[in-house]
Amino acid sequence: MAAAKFQITRKCKICGETFVAKTIESWYCSPKCSRIAYKRRKDEEARHKRLDEIVKQIPESRDYIKVSEAYALFDISRFTLYRLIRKGMISHINAGEKMIRVSKEELMKMFPLRSEQIKKQKPEPKLYSLEPEDCYTINEMCEKYHMNDSTAYLQIRKYSIPTRQIGNYVYVPKKEIDKLYK
Repeated sequence: MAAAKFQITRKCKICGETFVAKTIESWYCSPKCSRIAYKRRKDEEARHKRLDEIVKQIPESRDYIKVSEAYALFDISRFTLYRLIRKGMISHINAGEKMIRVSKEELMKMFPLRSEQIKKQKPEPKLYSLEPEDCYTINEMCEKYHMNDSTAYLQIRKYSIPTRQIGNYVYVPKKEIDKLYK
């Protein structure tokens, strides 16, 4: 990965330390923080996979669901569910010890479904305005972000940023460049 020719000061997402990023994609101050972030990401993926398996096993026709199923379906903690039951905000059935069932319909009114449960739609294609007034020239971009033109072209190719050439000038959208270097 190519190193940036300018300094980017960032705050580590794990430990909160301020550091100078070696590349544009550096988000962690050390390999230790990077490993911690990787483990957290993998644990979160495994958790979502387990919750998806629980959700798949819930029959659509069932009106009352287990507390663990409500957690998987709505991503609400069990403590919150028990508090709502104690306050009488949701109806429930107590079928014995550790067999509380809560109303799925009432929970649907109160809470949105877990984000992974909602059908993922295709992302909308990005629309760019490549008119000269909405764009930087390569020279303007290099001056603003203190880099040379080879670094600018490298980043444009790497992040698939569209360009437009008019005469001797190459234009890139301000919106994308500002978002990349903010």
